[in-house]
Amino acid sequence: MYIRLVVYFSIISAFLFTSCSPKHSDILLAEFGDTKVKMGEFEEAYLKNAGGQTQAKSDSLNKLKNFLDLYVNFKMKLRDAEVRGYENDQDLMNELLDYKKKIGVTFILEKSIVEPGIQEMYDRRKWELRVSHIMIRPDSTGDEAARLKAVALMDSLKNGVNYEELAKRNSQDFYSAPYGGDIFYITAGMLPAEFEDACYKTPVGSIYPQVLKTRFGQHIIKVTEKRARVPKIKASHILINFNNANGEMDSLAAKATADSVKMLLNSGADFSELAAKYSEDPGSKDKGGDLGFFERRMMVREFDEAAFNLKVGEISNVVKSNFGFHIIKLTEKAPLPSLDDEKENLKKIFKQTKYQEQYDKLIDSLKIKYRYKLNEKNYSNFLALNDSVRISGDSPGIASIKDSTLYTIANKKTSVSELWSKMISSAEFTNRTVTSDVLTNAIKKFSSDDLLELEALNLEKSNASFAALMEDYKNGIFIFKLQEEEIWNKISVDSVKLYDFYKQNLTKYNWPDRVSFSEIFTRRDSLAKNYLAQLNAGANFDTLASKYTERPGFKEKAGKFDLVDSKSTQLAIEADKLKHVGEFSSLINNAGGYSIVRLNSKEAARTKTFEEAKAEVSGAFQEAESKKLEHEYLDKLRARYNPVIHYENLEKAFKE
Repeated sequence: MYIRLVVYFSIISAFLFTSCSPKHSDILLAEFGDTKVKMGEFEEAYLKNAGGQTQAKSDSLNKLKNFLDLYVNFKMKLRDAEVRGYENDQDLMNELLDYKKKIGVTFILEKSIVEPGIQEMYDRRKWELRVSHIMIRPDSTGDEAARLKAVALMDSLKNGVNYEELAKRNSQDFYSAPYGGDIFYITAGMLPAEFEDACYKTPVGSIYPQVLKTRFGQHIIKVTEKRARVPKIKASHILINFNNANGEMDSLAAKATADSVKMLLNSGADFSELAAKYSEDPGSKDKGGDLGFFERRMMVREFDEAAFNLKVGEISNVVKSNFGFHIIKLTEKAPLPSLDDEKENLKKIFKQTKYQEQYDKLIDSLKIKYRYKLNEKNYSNFLALNDSVRISGDSPGIASIKDSTLYTIANKKTSVSELWSKMISSAEFTNRTVTSDVLTNAIKKFSSDDLLELEALNLEKSNASFAALMEDYKNGIFIFKLQEEEIWNKISVDSVKLYDFYKQNLTKYNWPDRVSFSEIFTRRDSLAKNYLAQLNAGANFDTLASKYTERPGFKEKAGKFDLVDSKSTQLAIEADKLKHVGEFSSLINNAGGYSIVRLNSKEAARTKTFEEAKAEVSGAFQEAESKKLEHEYLDKLRARYNPVIHYENLEKAFKE
């Protein structure tokens, strides 16, 4: 009974202790005034600097304490900024507003368009589709006639006509028509965006249900196969071309040779040796037939299809192409790259193929959200009064309508004069002539900019990541302003202070042993030996150096190096070995060539004069003053806020 009671009360005690313990993120680490620094906030701030959760968990308690001290200092400075009323400083708020617009627009475009577009493209590129199409060009008949013809063909397909036969007879893509419309394997990013979208929406063996228009014409699309994509393969081949030794076409003899080689391979002969002996591809035969890595559609269709259907180590049958007969061996398949590895390439492809379409969709959604409206009457007046006027400076046609509203966004009006001002300030429009297209494009561009900026200003309300980014930036400009007022503006530098600082720190400003020398450098040993022979015969070193030294930028200086640390480079070391001024070395085997050096002067280690050390002294003095003023400022803050830091709770950091 006693043991049961002990266990019972132990469980109750543990429950009560757990229930009364604060949630991990609410563990208190520091406090001053009404400000409290809790574990969740601290860990989040630490992770931004530590390089990830794994690193943070392995960091020492001392490192965590140092960061907590810095973080408390940071929080006290932010409280000081609040007391000083920085939130009401118009210059700071304008800077924050400008940043919010610029970064917000970039953030929106990345998160709403680029990142989803790249992800979709990456997911699609895990697959490749084999696609056929029947294309009707609008060249002579026009778009509508081409569409009607394509619709009629689509009706024929619905009535059971064979797709491949219909493509051979009617498709105006003269490359794919002979293959029944087959355009071979494709993957995302290879074809026009609307064509690609249709392909990826169509089940294998099916025809896309509508006639599709692209800039090339009207299309009826069929997807015939879907398979996991291999981004590239490595293969070797043996090529037997159609011509015999006399240069005459003899495909029968070529096929017989290829068949004989294939039989040897089937009997276990070495592929590389046979490629070296029989292959007539001069670019690969000396490499055992190795073609390196290549992607889909880089080789002719017959070669491509055979190679990509092989297993690693497998050898194909004899494959005929317009180059001759091939025997192919697959040696390696490259795996799909990760999204991170492929990201920059995908971004480039996406921006070339689908970005504009997605951008236009985003702008259309913002027009609805913010009630965009174009004033058609004022647009027509603007165009009528300024038709063919050059966009530069003031226009007489603007004066009478300058205050007229051209478009509104969220009840904010943009006038004719405001648009004109933007046009003459834009490299895209200035000095162009006003036309309907130019004016429409200008309104589209600047209204889109306005819509995106307005969305950026509202982004903090809907996006926590962006809100955190803006908070970080606001804190940054507040801290910068504090540093400016409390430290940088208080540092005064004059020669007397610098000289006193120099005297106090004299031991820090020293020259090492130094040497000055001249060099003749050449990349050819025969020339170097010739120059050395001339010097030994009494030739003038400076004359030879100014004529022949090959080190860039040193001919005009006759190869001269001013005083440098005698141990700083191989040349300096060699020059320092010389005993007498004017003495020159033997040949020095230098990186990339040969050198001869002549000693010009030596100087023993010594303390730098004030003038020599002035730049260093000035930098060190300002750094020392900054540290002193920073300490004084932090001492004031500690005295004012009296922070209490609970170091003992840091042992729980990153433990949950």
